[in-house]
Amino acid sequence: MDAKTRLERAIGPLPKHTSDIMLAEDRWQVPTYSKFPVAIVRGEGSFVWDAEGKKYLDLYGGHAVALPGHCHPRVVAAIQAQAERLLFYSNVVANDVRAVVVKALADLAPAGLRRVFLCNSGTEANETALKIARKFTHRMRIVSLVDGFHGRTLGALGATGLPKYRDPAYPVPVQHDYVPYGDLEATAKAMGPDTAAVILEPIPSMGGIRVAPRAYFEGLRALTQERGALLVFDEVQTGFGRTGTPFCGEHFGVTPDLITGAKGTGGGVPAGVVFVREDVAATMKLGDQGTTFGGGPLACAAIAANVRTIVDDDLPGNAARVGDRWRAALAAVPGVVGVAGLGLMVGVNLDRPAKAIVTSLLAHGFITGTCEALPNQIRLLPPLVLTDAQAASFTTGLASVLAS
Repeated sequence: MDAKTRLERAIGPLPKHTSDIMLAEDRWQVPTYSKFPVAIVRGEGSFVWDAEGKKYLDLYGGHAVALPGHCHPRVVAAIQAQAERLLFYSNVVANDVRAVVVKALADLAPAGLRRVFLCNSGTEANETALKIARKFTHRMRIVSLVDGFHGRTLGALGATGLPKYRDPAYPVPVQHDYVPYGDLEATAKAMGPDTAAVILEPIPSMGGIRVAPRAYFEGLRALTQERGALLVFDEVQTGFGRTGTPFCGEHFGVTPDLITGAKGTGGGVPAGVVFVREDVAATMKLGDQGTTFGGGPLACAAIAANVRTIVDDDLPGNAARVGDRWRAALAAVPGVVGVAGLGLMVGVNLDRPAKAIVTSLLAHGFITGTCEALPNQIRLLPPLVLTDAQAASFTTGLASVLAS
């Protein structure tokens, strides 16, 4: 019996056609995203299939989530096995799978950041990191980027500089300052004696993929240490190997005080994590932070299997090797004016708006993303199991679409 049949026996008949699926979602779901005109119902590795059986090379990864590939056998096996043992119990008790995953995460973390807080999402991780920084420093102000994105809940929105997400009916907290990415001088000017932390995505994504020089990150580290503020890297998208190293700061020889992760953390299962500098963690008291579902057994099984896959299959190494060759090939495509990023976090800058090109690529069987902050950029966030041959097929497809 296949997975679809087993699922239908459990929950009832599934709609069979894209039109029926989209009609039901539009009728009953609160509108959130502008959706591609496809209904994805199955995935394997770097590929997904729609309700009609059309195959797509997924170069967006469900927004950087499908890090080990869709339905990686090890992650699926861990989820299935844990679901038969215990779906959930909260952090008021210890759990064997949680014990395994916190050790695995600590082993993956940069030296000095080997205490972890498990949560459910990137925005929760960022909220937690900002709260930890404020309590540790006894200060309130936060410096972040003018085009940064850290989540949609109130505290994370305060650090989000992108104006699209600011809503006058939902005022964000004060005590935030915003500076341009890569501008160390502006950051220094924004930091005062009441600055608790500087938070940034080491490589911005929704603000447009680009990479600041090593000196910028070294300067941030020195500046925050000098001013007594904490440095927080939001690695919700860059973390767990996407850029070619387990965490992005390793490219620049910089270890922040806190790292936040989510998206790819659970291999497709919702999960978030905060890596905390050990002396900072030592100041936290029982009750300072909590979460009901964070660190639940099912999520922990998925995280543990995902982290084991990252290490055993050297996914950061594959991201580095494939990504380097892919970016070089993309840069040679007529109509491409530049390629930015590290590993398999790639921004392809075109000589024209990207939105229509992304739509055409979808018709050709490639799922990619756009970037409102840089409207000529295609964002590529594929699974880290992407092969050279798969990357080359997109390069050829992109050249064809741009030529037409």
